[in-house]
Amino acid sequence: MNEISHREFDGKTIHNVRSFVAGQWIGTDGSARAIHSAVTGEMIARAGNGALDLEAMLDHARHVGGPNLRAMTFHQRAKMLKALALHLGEHKQPLYDLSFSTGATQKDHLIDIDGGVGTALVFASKGRREMPDWHIHLDGEVEQLSRNGTFLGQHICTPLQGVAVHINAFNFPVWGMLEKLAPTLLAGVPAIVKPATSSCYVTELAVEIMLSSGILPEGALQLVSGSLGDLLDRLGTQDVVSFTGSAETALKLRSNPNILSNSVRFIAEQDSLNASILGPDATPGTPEFDLFIKEVTREMTTKAGQKCTAIRRIFAPQTHVDAVIDALQASLAKTTLGDPKDPATRMGALISAGQKADVLDKTALIGEEAERVIGDPDNFDLNGASEGGAFLPPMLFHCSDPDSAETVHEVEAFGPVSTIMPYWDLDHAIALTNRGQGSLVASVITNEGDVARRVAIGAAAFHGRLYFNNATSMAESTGHGSPLPHLVHGGPGRAGGGEEMGGIRGVMHYMQRTAVQGSPDILSAITNKWVPGAQELSHDDHPFTRTFHEVEIGETFHSQSRMITSEDVAHFAEFTGDTFYAHMDDAAAARNPFFPGRVAHGYLLLSFAAGLFVQPDEGPVLANTGLDNLRFMKPVVPGDSLKVRLTVKHKTPRNAEYGEIRWHVTLTNQDDDLVAEYDLLTMNAYETR
Repeated sequence: MNEISHREFDGKTIHNVRSFVAGQWIGTDGSARAIHSAVTGEMIARAGNGALDLEAMLDHARHVGGPNLRAMTFHQRAKMLKALALHLGEHKQPLYDLSFSTGATQKDHLIDIDGGVGTALVFASKGRREMPDWHIHLDGEVEQLSRNGTFLGQHICTPLQGVAVHINAFNFPVWGMLEKLAPTLLAGVPAIVKPATSSCYVTELAVEIMLSSGILPEGALQLVSGSLGDLLDRLGTQDVVSFTGSAETALKLRSNPNILSNSVRFIAEQDSLNASILGPDATPGTPEFDLFIKEVTREMTTKAGQKCTAIRRIFAPQTHVDAVIDALQASLAKTTLGDPKDPATRMGALISAGQKADVLDKTALIGEEAERVIGDPDNFDLNGASEGGAFLPPMLFHCSDPDSAETVHEVEAFGPVSTIMPYWDLDHAIALTNRGQGSLVASVITNEGDVARRVAIGAAAFHGRLYFNNATSMAESTGHGSPLPHLVHGGPGRAGGGEEMGGIRGVMHYMQRTAVQGSPDILSAITNKWVPGAQELSHDDHPFTRTFHEVEIGETFHSQSRMITSEDVAHFAEFTGDTFYAHMDDAAAARNPFFPGRVAHGYLLLSFAAGLFVQPDEGPVLANTGLDNLRFMKPVVPGDSLKVRLTVKHKTPRNAEYGEIRWHVTLTNQDDDLVAEYDLLTMNAYETR
């Protein structure tokens, strides 16, 4: 790692970007492509090797990486992911230094590198909190398939037994890798990462940092720098392809005969003409108007506009279009272009001369329907930066007739380019927004709930994410263009039809959902979670006297019985202040269709239940942290008796000292009729205190 960590491209020494294949670093060969600095235009690296043993990569992933990962539980993989992210975070500076050559500024690095680390940490946290310390993840509740509950169904999710091939875009060489890699590793599937060639030298360093940590099991991660060759032709039914890039490339990859014939999962995030609507209430002078200008400016200039979520189409009320243009002119004038290493630089270069040429070609098409009102690509200040760099100024176009226009709704210039258009009313704004035929995100700056509701109803089907912001939320909002690991990142139609991240939803892309059917005991054995009706285990000691590790799933405690008296009900009402008529007035309660007459409080039953099963002495039970799924099934009247069954349903380690035990609690009366049911959560120590 030291060789790359301290390298600064000087245009003289050409770096050969390596691949990591079946446990070995492999250099370039004669087929390698040249990589040029975005800032100077000089050749800085080469990447590619046409002789990589692709079959060995697949075998290594499937037969070494996969088994190693699947041998771990979700919690073990989550801990691994956390350690990996923290290790990468400790080595950010070399990644910063290298990333300047992509044209990115220090602020851009924070989005890519720090954002990638943060994304991995979120998945690690969600894995510990929302997934079991087990090899099988449950989807939904148990389904009762028979009258007496002896035949049940449950959906389970298990890791695919193949490999995930990640094909990433050039704009985020670290975040783009980690937002795919984190849910993949958490699922228990090995990955082959293929970054875009123009920025693959940054990904190479990130991969080397991760591999050198020794945290990942063998075979979990491999890297292809350069072409994938015929790798897609070799994939099978257990494999996954996750792609980020252009719609043209996505179509080519999707159409691979092998992908189609084997129904290989294909996740795509591609072209997106994202839009932002200035709400009709966000007039000049309001905080919302100023916020709108800030959001548009940021999205046009961050990463030089090379973001899949950047705002490409701006919609404003017809009466405010001129005000928006004037405000953006003033705001964008503060955008200093130049060498991204210069702290005074607000916007760096595009990734390459080829990308710059592509943006100019696209703006020429947009210019046939719209007038360029801000930014001249032939006349702008570079502030001393090299003229050989791939620099362009922010460019704003104005399309006065968005209804008859086509190109502005179809062509994406992937750079610091956006087009402003007027709308006549909110329905018109919604219709124009949807003209993009599918986007990753659309935003609305408004303080009116009715505006937000109408946009959600009218536009949600066309967009993967709707971002609403106003004066209330703007101080803490993350921005129009910031995908978050908690929420899905993707969109319908031209955006690719895929979804990435989204918390545990993202993990499911790399797992198979399977319906299993059987008896309660069979389902309990599969899921490592006690199912009502399954065998109960007994023990001489009270379960509250036993540590987290000592109690067993299915272990059950049966309490003594306690009679409920009228005096109990009256005292509870007076003590708590809950004098609801059903507990106090027999005649009034009898008129209620749910009660036979005066009944005991539901929370009185819970309190008495605790008294029946709690072991009072100091011991392994540290705290009662809540209850879930509480249901009252049958009223309890004075004279009825109450008894409790307490069963260990599930166990989840939480930290080095204690874990959570989920207890299934049932309350029954003297006739063994079920009167209440819930899950009790306690934190239990690993060792006796």
